[in-house]
Amino acid sequence: MVNGFPTIDGPTPAGKPSSDKHSGKIDVGHHMYSLYFKGLVSEDSLAGFGVAILGQEDELVFQMKGPIHGSDITVLEAELSALKRGLTEAADLGINHITIYSDNHPTHDLISGRLVPKENNMALLVNDVQRIRGRFSSSFTIFVPRCSIKHAYKLARETIVSEISIPMDTPPRRAKPARKMTCAICLDDDVNADQMFTVDKCGHRFCSECVKRHIEVRLLEGSVMTCPQFRCKSELNFNRCADLLTPKLREIWRQRIRENSIPFEERVYCPNPKCSALMRVTELSKLNKESAVRRCCEKCGEPFCTNCKFPWHDNLSCDDFKIMHPNLRESELKLHALANQKLWRQCGKCQHMIELSKGCVLVVCRCGHKFCYRCGANARSCTHGLGHVFPPQPQQLESPQPPPPCWAQCLCWLFLLLSVFFISVGIKSS
Repeated sequence: MVNGFPTIDGPTPAGKPSSDKHSGKIDVGHHMYSLYFKGLVSEDSLAGFGVAILGQEDELVFQMKGPIHGSDITVLEAELSALKRGLTEAADLGINHITIYSDNHPTHDLISGRLVPKENNMALLVNDVQRIRGRFSSSFTIFVPRCSIKHAYKLARETIVSEISIPMDTPPRRAKPARKMTCAICLDDDVNADQMFTVDKCGHRFCSECVKRHIEVRLLEGSVMTCPQFRCKSELNFNRCADLLTPKLREIWRQRIRENSIPFEERVYCPNPKCSALMRVTELSKLNKESAVRRCCEKCGEPFCTNCKFPWHDNLSCDDFKIMHPNLRESELKLHALANQKLWRQCGKCQHMIELSKGCVLVVCRCGHKFCYRCGANARSCTHGLGHVFPPQPQQLESPQPPPPCWAQCLCWLFLLLSVFFISVGIKSS
């Protein structure tokens, strides 16, 4: 008994507090109570939950723990089952106003309506939760870090530990076969559960090999590292994925993280082909104050010009240096020649090359700059608007014929009227 409320350590056939214990319950009135819940699933597929209800002054009002029975229970199902049990107990205690605290992003999105469950069992649990929430005068959901629900987490963990613990006189149990799962990418239905990778924010699961190949492709094409699930926008976390990658891929991802932390207009790369280090112009300006454009690479120390992005040239303008060293521009000229041949377009803001295979000519660069792929002008500043596609259609390539001038139209009408007049006169004379 805690502060006059019952405490249940595990559900029994009559799992809820009996009516005589509720007969002297405290008048909860219009006070707001806090519900903390946690559902856990162990590697052995054992599931347990913990629930804690706190009063206005954070005093413990009710707590409960117990196992969750069933086969192939997921973490989301365990979380929703814990929340369902906690809401039921809070409603039976006569609480009218409740605030729900969750540390799991998918669970929080499900109960707040931001995420729609696709699986039937998940949809049933969500419907049960929303139905029980209807018993309260008000209920709110708040996302919190793990440390805020440590009491409920401890209760759920104690349940799983007690399930795992076996008395000495109990005969050893037969080893449970590894649970098999199906990868949504390669459709392999014989993947062990411990070989599946779970995306933290959305909960989608794939085999480790498919996730590794997905990350490699996204890194090579320069795309955002998102969940492999179709149309899912949850971003992958580098620390969670690092063990799946080779040292080379990890380094590429670190470089990408650093690039994304620097605005496009402030990025500068060392012109030394053996270095090519990425730097921020503002940081270089603080370190090198002796010249307006002369800077030294942070990695190799070689000086270069921030104006033309070539090695430093004393007593020479950027144009003169390019004329005297045409070999330095050879790769740049080859790139532009290839771009002209392939009909690539260069972003006017970050100078990034873009290839449009087909679609609307209004494109958006990765830096956010919008421009016309046909002529390179800023978006909606040219005549190539909506309705123009790439590659150009034959009717778009043909320039429209200008309308005939006004005097030509007048002559046509005059000729037509005279013809009618002479024809009518000839008919009358005959």
